[in-house]
Amino acid sequence: MQLAIPGFGTLRLEHLVLDYNGTLAVDGRPLPGVKTRLQRLARSVRIHVVTADTFGRARAGLRGLNCTLEILESGGEDRAKAAYVRRLGPRRVACIGNGRNDRLMVRMAGIGIAVLQAEGASAEVVAAADLLVPSVTDALDLFLQPRRLIASLRS
Repeated sequence: MQLAIPGFGTLRLEHLVLDYNGTLAVDGRPLPGVKTRLQRLARSVRIHVVTADTFGRARAGLRGLNCTLEILESGGEDRAKAAYVRRLGPRRVACIGNGRNDRLMVRMAGIGIAVLQAEGASAEVVAAADLLVPSVTDALDLFLQPRRLIASLRS
């Protein structure tokens, strides 16, 4: 997925890295519409879910999806998520998250999006993001309809 955003730059996005709890799911259960959108996006970018899996339901919640699931050890999740994005090549990555432990990966990514849903959004991830949206489905729709991203991020 290539995006030329005036004043922001040209990005060739190959990876979409997402948090699970609070972003794709609430209380460990995927939010409505998430799986369908991820299946569509998996045709154009590689989907990665990087999570501490607080509720222990990420593997079951993502079953059947074409994605890579990385379950992190407890402690230092913020640095582990940033290291994951660094390995992929930050300019080739878009990230979506809501928690304080997402702030480093969101800041580092070519495009970082914070979502404000039932679990809330850390002020630090909001400050690190390029864009704040009201839901993960809205965030995923930005990549399915990339002109929306261009409209929001251009200068």
